[in-house]
Amino acid sequence: MRNKLIATLLATTLMGGAAFAQDTIELKFTTASVPSDIHTRAMQVFSDALNAAVPDRFDVQLYDSGSLFGQGADLDALQRGNAEVTYLSFQLISDSIPAYNLLTAGYLFQNPEHYRAFLASDIGAEFVQTVSDEMDVQVLDTCYLGTRQLNLRRVLDVQTPADLRGVKLRMPGSDAWLFLGEALGASPTPLPFGEVYLALQTGTIDAQDNPLPTVEAAKFYEVTQQIVMTNHLVDGVNIVVNNQTWDLLDADEQTALRDAAIEACDWNNEERLAEEARLVAFFESEGLEVTEPDLEAFRSHVQGFYADSPRSADWPEGWVDAINALAE
Repeated sequence: MRNKLIATLLATTLMGGAAFAQDTIELKFTTASVPSDIHTRAMQVFSDALNAAVPDRFDVQLYDSGSLFGQGADLDALQRGNAEVTYLSFQLISDSIPAYNLLTAGYLFQNPEHYRAFLASDIGAEFVQTVSDEMDVQVLDTCYLGTRQLNLRRVLDVQTPADLRGVKLRMPGSDAWLFLGEALGASPTPLPFGEVYLALQTGTIDAQDNPLPTVEAAKFYEVTQQIVMTNHLVDGVNIVVNNQTWDLLDADEQTALRDAAIEACDWNNEERLAEEARLVAFFESEGLEVTEPDLEAFRSHVQGFYADSPRSADWPEGWVDAINALAE
């Protein structure tokens, strides 16, 4: 009888341990972007890929349009443990780690593959580790947001940065974004993404800055008249998970999470490149003027603006040359 009792207790303990090991981990994935935006739809790709790789291990919940947390509050939510996954811009990273404002500089990265090459490099590994140590989040992959252009409420003859003097250009509220707006020659105006459409419609701002697919997804073309193809920033945004969650996972689960992020970004990148290829004609068909400025004048002005500012003093030594070399 005693042996039977011991066997029963042992079996119960093992079964309880197995059940505990399979407890579902909640992953609230939150973003401010609208449902039609490509990287919003990529969240579903992430969820599907993760659930296929590790069935029943994760409860992935997707929140868009700032429905869970407003723009700029997602990072705080992750750090407090109120959400687990979000998109984190290099601009917000540089607000916490000033040396990384280098990664927000205009005309630095050249294409989506350039971001991937950076993450795979030695300096990329240093970047990921530092972000983990100082911001308590794990960078999984970088999704291409597109090449940013200027979208103006009224048509202007824009050839050089001097032509943007006095233009109230909406930028996200972080210091890195506002600095970029200033480098372009405009008067940067911080404004949450969800307020941009109305601000353009009413004239509170004169222009906004985004990749072409975002202009379409948010319907900014309905309240603007011009797109200036400045190509000033090949923009990327990082899928990140908080360390509180990351540290709960075994090595295989961490790999599954990173692979799901890569699959989501692969889908996102392919979709965005295809969209950019068709959107110029679409915007022209909607009555917008699509113009090309003097790109060399913009490039030299923006790069000089960064190099001559105190921001460049914080840049890690040799990183500009190393990043440039990764594109070759």
